[in-house]
Amino acid sequence: MIRHTLLAAALLPTAAFAQTAPSPERLRATVASLVGFGTRHTLSSQDDPKRGIGAARKWAEEQFRAIGAQCGGCLSIELPERMVTSARIPSPARLVNVVAIQKGTERPDEVTIIQAHIDTRVSDVMNAAADAPGANDDGSGVALVIEAARIMAQRKFPTTVVYAILSGEEQGLLGGRLLADVAAERGWKVKAVLNNDIVGNTRGSDGLVDDTHIRVFSEGPRANADAKLTAAQRREGGENDSPSRNLSRFIAELSVKNLAVRQVWRADRVGRGGDHLPFEEKGFPAVRITVAVENYDHQHQDIRREGATQYGDTIEFMDFAYLARVTALNIRAAAAIAAAPMPPTVTQKIAVSPDTDLKWRAVPGATSYAIWRRRTDAAGWEAKPFATTGNTDMTFKGLRGDDWFLGVSAVGANGAQSPIASALPGGSYERLTP
Repeated sequence: MIRHTLLAAALLPTAAFAQTAPSPERLRATVASLVGFGTRHTLSSQDDPKRGIGAARKWAEEQFRAIGAQCGGCLSIELPERMVTSARIPSPARLVNVVAIQKGTERPDEVTIIQAHIDTRVSDVMNAAADAPGANDDGSGVALVIEAARIMAQRKFPTTVVYAILSGEEQGLLGGRLLADVAAERGWKVKAVLNNDIVGNTRGSDGLVDDTHIRVFSEGPRANADAKLTAAQRREGGENDSPSRNLSRFIAELSVKNLAVRQVWRADRVGRGGDHLPFEEKGFPAVRITVAVENYDHQHQDIRREGATQYGDTIEFMDFAYLARVTALNIRAAAAIAAAPMPPTVTQKIAVSPDTDLKWRAVPGATSYAIWRRRTDAAGWEAKPFATTGNTDMTFKGLRGDDWFLGVSAVGANGAQSPIASALPGGSYERLTP
């Protein structure tokens, strides 16, 4: 259910996609093609034309190029690479990401990223020879990214959308780190990273079935906070108001039919990690999107049968109608964010006063601003804006800041509304570089 009154305007861009809903059949075909490469382990063959990570990357690149040709060259394809070593890559190996960039028509430096990892593994993370189909982990995410690119490339956005297929996740989040470095080096103003990892199953390893929810993981404090920011958050709050956390709140309001967002207020699953984390460490807002119930029999497992249990990440254990709904949610979120201005950077003056003063810098593309509030013990912002203005400051007499958290969203001329940026320390979507 859409609670924010301005959010309906933010969804206007998705009307163009009404006749091009994500296709379960296309998603299945994409996953089947990925599985057909046998293994996509980061240390598998780079040169074999039919098997291994090199062939799979080349195939993904061809999918992006075909989509770009259909939209008149709206996608530029890049292959960022570097030589890497890690605890799971003992000798230097070539790491390559496959990236398609749909450049914004007005503010191309503002960027929304939809991403997933293409590499796979079996029980032994160092085994690059065994079949590692990786249907759900993370063929599901790669299929989602390609389908999102196919649909979103049919229209233009004022800001840039990046569709990224990453390598090296299973060997230490290496592809995510590479793309985060690229974003920082190019000065991208990253508004959102939607990291899709394991998004295509609905039955857990304990038999529990949940095909009506998707989890969105977000980190509350900024991962790159320095001692000064941490001290300010201890004094004023902000540990629950990072851009990633407010991005999660924004996505939760965009639930599609038969799919509700379950926010999980953790950086990732306990003891696990994903390619959104290197972005957070660089100061960019990022979330992990993953299934409501994981099936541990079908991830990071050798293909085998033990008694009544079949192990291995194979395609028959996936739910493609569910994956289509998760894809639709990604498209809805990315389109809304790409159509909107950058969230403003807000400061507040509330100490030792019965009043609240808010100020923020003017945002390119914004024609007005909405002010939001929530009680300090509330999970989310109130259902409608507390105020709206065309100015870049507001004073609220009698609003005691000790009892409230406040934030501001920017609204463009097209009616699209940005996620809310908190006025608390660390709440800005601008990248912090301590």
